[in-house]
Amino acid sequence: MSASTINQKIWNMATVLYNDGVSNSDYLEQLTYLLFLKMADEYSKPPYNRPTGLPEDCRWECLAGKSGAELFDTYKKMLDKLGAQGGMLQEIFTGAQNKMSSPAILARVIQMIGAETWTAMSQDVKGDIYEGLLQRIAEDTKSGAGQYFTPRPLINTIVKCVQPKPDKTVCDPCCGSGGFLLAAKSYIEGAYQLDADQKKFLKNETFHGWEIVPATRRLCLMNLFLHNIGDFNDVPPITRNDALLSDPGVRFDYVLTNPPFGKKATLKAAAGEDGELVDEELSYSRQDFWATSSNKQLNFVQHIHTILKTGGTAAVVVPDNVLFEGGAGETVRRKLLETTNLHTILRLPTGIFYKPGVKANVIFFENRPGSERVQTREVWIYDYRTNVHHTLKQHPMTETDLADFLDCYNPGHIDERDETYSEDNNPDGRWRRFTIDEIMGRDKLSLDITWIKTGEDISEIALSDLLASIHEKSNAIADAVEQLEALLGDIED
Repeated sequence: MSASTINQKIWNMATVLYNDGVSNSDYLEQLTYLLFLKMADEYSKPPYNRPTGLPEDCRWECLAGKSGAELFDTYKKMLDKLGAQGGMLQEIFTGAQNKMSSPAILARVIQMIGAETWTAMSQDVKGDIYEGLLQRIAEDTKSGAGQYFTPRPLINTIVKCVQPKPDKTVCDPCCGSGGFLLAAKSYIEGAYQLDADQKKFLKNETFHGWEIVPATRRLCLMNLFLHNIGDFNDVPPITRNDALLSDPGVRFDYVLTNPPFGKKATLKAAAGEDGELVDEELSYSRQDFWATSSNKQLNFVQHIHTILKTGGTAAVVVPDNVLFEGGAGETVRRKLLETTNLHTILRLPTGIFYKPGVKANVIFFENRPGSERVQTREVWIYDYRTNVHHTLKQHPMTETDLADFLDCYNPGHIDERDETYSEDNNPDGRWRRFTIDEIMGRDKLSLDITWIKTGEDISEIALSDLLASIHEKSNAIADAVEQLEALLGDIED
């Protein structure tokens, strides 16, 4: 059976469950538990005969054939026991709960998964099935899952620009469902003929990440596992923590990431007897940071600089405020220009992320050894925003749309680039070079640079983007009023 057929079969079941009160994200979580158990069962038998660490009373056959209250009771006991095991088992099953609405529904899902031999499928087929489900759930804007899902055409283009090599390490400090890590793996496997040692390194040592949300981390671990990253008894490649809390002490060759949207940094802290995670506003005070700020994107940029090896490459999706904000923002930009080769900025259009109205960019930089000389000599900017309109459903962005940027980036030969912009002959050229002197002469060292004349037609803007823009401006006004009231209160006191 093909990946698309199985995918449709699994998604049809999601529709049944949704009508029965089980959300798509809860369904995917239950699939994760059951898929892991089924694959563990297959790997424990010939021809693999691999030790999986599963207790005897937590194997797949313990579920098969049961029904009613007995099935529910057995499943609950299995989830509880597996969550107390070590290694990957514990990481997948910690806090696991049965969210199926009835034993009959659970039995149908078990029967559906049990009908396939998952280990016989290639990692591409298994991975495509799971990735397809993740994307469908991300498209459900009401669930909020889209914030963990970066558009795959953008990820793939970024990876093609960076060109990760074998025997190197790749990190995503806020990895969501693992899209950047998997794209890097796919690129390495496609671009190189790997020997046995390189394949082993790719499976067990190449990829590292952090994810603060437990349920999202669980999905990421399963996504990586289905793509042949990690193993049953390995140390999980994804750490469940706030990556910004401290310098982890390890350094990576590549950092590829899309930090979460929103300006304020928050700390996930347990509150109440149920241990529910709540947000607490937070400013990180770290000795390795250039500036103290509650702006989490600025903090992520500083953190990425810390964990990037000398000579390493980073590609980071950042909102516009990182490019123009004063104060801590100006400090961070200055230090980046001084200590790294911040050679490329890709300006992205709205309408490509699941959160509407987001204005984002990708910054590419290479970490350089300490020097008194400013390490950035020129910044190349590709404007794929001005007069560009995308929507998620009617006109989604594709890799073809980014092909011209990829050509202009000139992967592997970034010192041999040609502008498409010309003041006289092509003032609307999207690819333009700025010298470091031009950048240093700008107010607050702003990298938020536009030069193409806009011919924006309000009728071409998606309603969701327009509403998001209005909402964004309303929030800005509300924040300003709040700050003014606080200032007046201080004066009156």
